[in-house]
Amino acid sequence: MKFLITCSFILLGLTSLFSQYTDQINSNRPGISIGAFAVGKNVVQLESGFAHQNYLHSGYNKSTFNAGISFLSVRWGFLFERLELTYQGAYLKGTLTSKLATEPTSTTKKGFTENFLGLKFLLYDPYKKEEKINVYSWKANNRFKLRDLLPAVSLTAGANAQLGKEQPYPYRNYFAQLYRPIFYQNIGVPLDQEPFLHFRATLATQTHFLRTWVLVTNLSYQRILSDYPEKNYIVTLTHTLNPLWSIYLENEGRYSDLFRNNLVRGGAAYLWSDDLQIEATVGANTKNTPGMLFINAGVSYRLDFHKDFQTAAELEAKSLNKQEKQVKKAIRKDSKTQKKRNKKAKRKN
Repeated sequence: MKFLITCSFILLGLTSLFSQYTDQINSNRPGISIGAFAVGKNVVQLESGFAHQNYLHSGYNKSTFNAGISFLSVRWGFLFERLELTYQGAYLKGTLTSKLATEPTSTTKKGFTENFLGLKFLLYDPYKKEEKINVYSWKANNRFKLRDLLPAVSLTAGANAQLGKEQPYPYRNYFAQLYRPIFYQNIGVPLDQEPFLHFRATLATQTHFLRTWVLVTNLSYQRILSDYPEKNYIVTLTHTLNPLWSIYLENEGRYSDLFRNNLVRGGAAYLWSDDLQIEATVGANTKNTPGMLFINAGVSYRLDFHKDFQTAAELEAKSLNKQEKQVKKAIRKDSKTQKKRNKKAKRKN
């Protein structure tokens, strides 16, 4: 983990910087994968929403777990165009209904399930040089090019802090209370607990092709230094229908010693303005121990204080242009003054 963080900061110092800023909002939503690009220097972006999840476990006589989750992501581009500080938080309120006995029993818990703070750095950007447009050929501008397959690559690394005295559902193991044998419950053996601090590293790639398609992949190693580290992959395919609407399909796999799960999501996003996007998603997993259905809606909004990066030559040219305008203005002013003097001289004569 320390090696990965060290490498990112070395690359931060050695690589030349190119702007990640776009005229329109660049959100990680509506899926949950992380795009390779940062939001851009001096941009603050909020991505929030609410999700409802319903679980049914066939192994426990169809016991259920229903939860409402509020999520918030704050992204801040600072210092460099390629660097982003990211916070991701999630607050859950869930009810577990056990149907193992004759009379169902329910317990409700709530609390933070995620408080992640990390840094994202763009390691490689294949789009740093803008391609020239051929004004004489539509085909030349829209044909498939091999460079379209080269992905942008970023690394996100950080830590997750477990807030609150009681963890509502450690390791997202919502049915852990039912899994424990009666003997362990009777002698008061506690459920597994996550450490106060554990770490996460995510390698993200992002490929743009055929003008309207984007493919994002994430490979993550989560809960590092906990009892149950988790490996995770996400693949997201997004298609832009028109300048305002886009749709996406996403597959996620989670693997640890506690459980394995595979999820499929799909949804749409609408660009309300250059700085505001709204979205909705539905999804399910591919097993019944437990089976899961969920739906969520969210909004992304950015505060745009971005200023385009300018080289020393560009700043000098800008300064010279300003001075030239001032000189021309002074010449015009002197010319007008001289004309007035000439008119007065003629009248006296």
